[in-house]
Amino acid sequence: MQRRTRFTRRATAIGAAVLVAGLGLTACSSGGGASSGALTAKGPITIWYSNNEQEVTWGKAMVAAWNKDHPDEQVKGQEIPAGKSSEEVIGAAITAGNAPCLVYNTAPSAVGQFQKQGGLVDLSSFPDGASYIEKRSGDIATQYQDADGKYYQLPWKSNPVMIFYNKDLFAKAGLDAENPKLSTYADFLATSKTLVDAGVSKYAIHPAPTSEFFQSQFDFMPLYAAETGGKGLVDDGKATFADTAGDDVASFWRSLYDQKLAGQEQYQGDSFADGEAAMSIVGPWAVSVYKDVNWGAVPVPTKDGTSADKTYTFSDAKNIGMYTACKNQGTAWDFLKFSTSSDQDRALLETTGQMPIRTDLATTYADYFTANPSYKLFGDQAARTVEVPPGPNTVAELQAFRDAWSSSVIFGKGDVKSSLKDAAAKVDELAAQG
Repeated sequence: MQRRTRFTRRATAIGAAVLVAGLGLTACSSGGGASSGALTAKGPITIWYSNNEQEVTWGKAMVAAWNKDHPDEQVKGQEIPAGKSSEEVIGAAITAGNAPCLVYNTAPSAVGQFQKQGGLVDLSSFPDGASYIEKRSGDIATQYQDADGKYYQLPWKSNPVMIFYNKDLFAKAGLDAENPKLSTYADFLATSKTLVDAGVSKYAIHPAPTSEFFQSQFDFMPLYAAETGGKGLVDDGKATFADTAGDDVASFWRSLYDQKLAGQEQYQGDSFADGEAAMSIVGPWAVSVYKDVNWGAVPVPTKDGTSADKTYTFSDAKNIGMYTACKNQGTAWDFLKFSTSSDQDRALLETTGQMPIRTDLATTYADYFTANPSYKLFGDQAARTVEVPPGPNTVAELQAFRDAWSSSVIFGKGDVKSSLKDAAAKVDELAAQG
C-alpha cells in the first residue's frame, strides 16, 4: 500500500510524532493552562490548516466567510509551516510559545503528547464545550476524551478505511467483479489465491510492511475493529488485542504473507494504481486519486462475515486542537464552532470528500451522497469507526504493537499468539505510565 499520493503524505506526517514524544517528556504541565480571561477574550486570531490542495481551498473560503461578518475578530489562515511533519512543527511551536490558536491538522496520536507539553486548551472549559462536541459527534466523541473525560481535541473529519479492489483484475481472474467474495477470512484468502494464481497481479494486497508505528492502522486495527464490533487497542488502560479476535486477525494476515498473497517488501510506488496489487485498504480520499482505476469498495473482512451496516473500521481521523498560546480564545472557540457548523461541514465534504465526524452525516447530506454515490459507502461507514488509544504514550504503545506484528505476522519469526501477549504486556506498562 505504499503510494506517492496523499495517503503516504498523511502517514509520513503522523510518523514523526515519535519525535514529538521527546518534546512532550520535557514538559511537566498536563495541558489546559489557560486563564479564564483568555477563554472569553475576543480579537484577531491565527489558524493553521493542512497544505493539502483541497483543504487549502476549503480553508481559504471558510476564513473569508467568517472575516466578512467579523471585522473586529479577523482570522488569519495559513498552511501549516513546512517541516519533517506537522506534528514536529506543532510540537516545536508549543515549546516556543508561538503556536496558532487553532490547528486543523491535529493527529489523535499526538494529542496526549501535546497535552503533556501544556500546549492544548481543554475545550470542556468553555460553558458549551463538551455539549457542542457531543451533540455534533455523538457517541464517537468519547473516543477523543482524555482519561479524565476532557476534550483536548474536537473530532473533526475521518477517512474510514475499506477494501478497494480492481474490478478489471477481478474479472480477468474469472471472479465476480460486482459481488466479490471478500467478507469472510476464508473467502478473502480464496479470492486472493485466485488472483495471484491467475497472474493478474503479483499480490492480492500489499499493505506497507514497514515498521512505523502508524502502519498497523491500515492492516490490523481495521480488521480488529470489525471482528470485535468496535474495540480499540486499549480499553480502560489495558491492552485488548491479545484475545481470540486478535489472534484470529493476526492468523489471517499471517496466512496472506505465508502464502505470498501479500508482499513482505516495500513497494516503491503505488501498488494499487500500478496493478502490482489487486486490492488496497484506503479511505474516501482514494476516490479522486484512483479515478483512472475501475474500482469497487467493500468493508474489511471478518472471520465469519459481518453485514456492511454493522462493520467497524479504523477512522484515519484528523482533528482540531486549540493551543494555549492563543490570547483570544473566546474568538477561537466561536470560530471553531463556525468552521464545524452544518454549512461548513457540507463545504468540507463537497470540497475534500472527507467525512465530517457528526451523527447526522448520511441524512443531513443525503443529497450529496445521492449525487456522489462513490462516497455513499464511506458516509455510512463513518458512523462505525475506532480511534487510536488516548494518552501521552500513544505512539510508544502503537510502536510496541507494530514491532511484535512485523516480526511474527509479516516475517513469520516466532509464535503469533505469544508475540501479541508480549506486546500487550508492554502496552499495559506504557498505559499505566499515562
